[in-house]
Amino acid sequence: MSTLAVLILVLILALLVGLPIFMALGISTCVALLVTDVPLSMIPMTLFRGVDQFPLLAIPCFILAGSLMESCGVTRQIIDVVRQPAGVIHGGLGVATILACMFFSAISGSGPGTVAAVGSLMIPSMIRAGYDRAYAGAVASSGGTLGILIPPSNPMIIYGVIASVSITGMFLAGMIPGLMIGLAHCFVAWIVAKRLRFIETPEPFRLGEFLRTCWRSKWALASPVVILGGIYAGVFTPVEASIVAVFWALFVGGAVNRQLTIGKLYRALQDGAMISGTVLVIVGTSTLFGQLLTFEQAPTRMANFILGISEHWFVVLLLLIAVFYVLGMFMETLSTIIILTPVLLPVVTRLGIDPIHFGIIFVVTNEVAFLTPPLGVNLFVASKMADVSLERLSIHVLPHIAAITVCILILAYFPMFSTWLPHWLGYGKF
Repeated sequence: MSTLAVLILVLILALLVGLPIFMALGISTCVALLVTDVPLSMIPMTLFRGVDQFPLLAIPCFILAGSLMESCGVTRQIIDVVRQPAGVIHGGLGVATILACMFFSAISGSGPGTVAAVGSLMIPSMIRAGYDRAYAGAVASSGGTLGILIPPSNPMIIYGVIASVSITGMFLAGMIPGLMIGLAHCFVAWIVAKRLRFIETPEPFRLGEFLRTCWRSKWALASPVVILGGIYAGVFTPVEASIVAVFWALFVGGAVNRQLTIGKLYRALQDGAMISGTVLVIVGTSTLFGQLLTFEQAPTRMANFILGISEHWFVVLLLLIAVFYVLGMFMETLSTIIILTPVLLPVVTRLGIDPIHFGIIFVVTNEVAFLTPPLGVNLFVASKMADVSLERLSIHVLPHIAAITVCILILAYFPMFSTWLPHWLGYGKF
């Protein structure tokens, strides 16, 4: 049996018995190395090299900033702002949940973190307003997928490092798709609310009250402007922006809102350390797995296989989207990006596809992975908050998955939606 076959077989068996993804990747790589001539000393060296990359410093800092923002009242202020304009339509609470997720995504960079922050406040509100529990959880979990698309995005940082493309360019490329998919979720929330006849009644929009709420929440509303505006204006790099985000969260929570106690700071640091540690362990083991794939010439074999099916970029993209959908059900997003980017990037560049465009498609298709069992992380978070089964929740997210799929096809075959802004500003010309 070939080394590549051993690697894939052990990985599948490890996943089937329920091992965490980082353990499955590590064990499969170690077992495969035993049947090769590659020295085992490669394991610690590759693990260290996988996480010893300067741009990855942004990930724990953005995670910590999101935890701090959540604990010091910023999420509540964001929700207060978006609820008033959304409240004028039927299904306004669902739309407000999506809008709040869009705004919080521009701070945290995490999908499950966005669900936890916004869902903890909005799911109970929707249930009290007459929403079905399962659909309330579905709205929050669907909105949370924007956490990995609207910058700053941890998967975009990982992709930028692996593909050697500008992280700032990736952030710029994610803005229009993020708005597009966010609005698609809002449309679905409005349609479903009308069809299911939730008892929630629209409220009149009062401009004066809305402006007063915006003024009270001005420091929270300024958070994405400071973080992303500084990156796009060239004031600081994404890594520096992540550090600025932490200090901004400390300033808003401690000096402005005065809600950041020692206990909340400790819990935010604890949560940030746990999530960051999990992410970096996955990055290290995925890098090790990907390195062995490269040794076994998997990228070349994959390129020849895909191009043997078709050499038309239209067909290849459709095939890759289908593959990403299936893999997303069983593999964690960061692992998928780290393992498949070196394998697939030579294929798409040979077909003339912009690496930034491909990166956006890659990230957006992985959004669906957060909503599809058995691995759908957002579903697990929302099901606990809504106190509803995963089965019911999975059914209610189907309209949102359909909306994401339509947006993916638009983004795939109309590259200008993702490439126009970064190219216009001089990033990632291909």
